[in-house]
Amino acid sequence: MSNIKLKIKKGDTVKVIAGNASKGENNTGVIKSVDLKKMRVIVEGLNMVKRHTKPSASFPDGGIIEKEASIHVSNVMLIDAAGNATRVGKKKETSGWVRFSKKSGEVIK
Repeated sequence: MSNIKLKIKKGDTVKVIAGNASKGENNTGVIKSVDLKKMRVIVEGLNMVKRHTKPSASFPDGGIIEKEASIHVSNVMLIDAAGNATRVGKKKETSGWVRFSKKSGEVIK
């Protein structure tokens, strides 16, 4: 499992398709970080949780803060340039391996 490769990466726009994070109107966002070991991603503005924090140097008042929790990779789908949720494939071109949208066939930047 040391050679894990995901078809989504940091900076991609994704749609949450399953779980509590998909509830509500706006269930799309940009991936902030990817954890390869746990196969989870953090999507900006989605799956918000409240954390009780003690006062510290970085947060002197302490209290309740809201932050994004991680979502499993299987629960998100990439959104292509046309705005459609799509599966991702990889193919070899002259410049090397590229990702492409299986719905439209376009190369994903």
